[in-house]
Amino acid sequence: MTIVARNFRTPSGSGELDIVARDGNALVVVEVKSRTNTEFGTPDRNVDWDKEQRVIRGAEEFARRSDLPLQQVRFDVITIVFSEPPKLKHRKDAFHPNQLV
Repeated sequence: MTIVARNFRTPSGSGELDIVARDGNALVVVEVKSRTNTEFGTPDRNVDWDKEQRVIRGAEEFARRSDLPLQQVRFDVITIVFSEPPKLKHRKDAFHPNQLV
């Protein structure tokens, strides 16, 4: 993947994208969550329905500005636990824009 944007914010402030990348023809929006340990659960617990909707709104704006259909956007989640050794998980296609209600 090639990173094309980091920390993209919509003008309205309704969405923020941690990383936007290209993976072939797909535009990939990556939500990154991290924790120092898993004492209170894994980082992906913070990617709930509300967070997904904010990311999707941000992706809609980015796709519109890039003249791409939202159907070409993939949503991934990367989680990092800064333990010894650090643990990184990359979940491709973690959620979909048609989940927006």
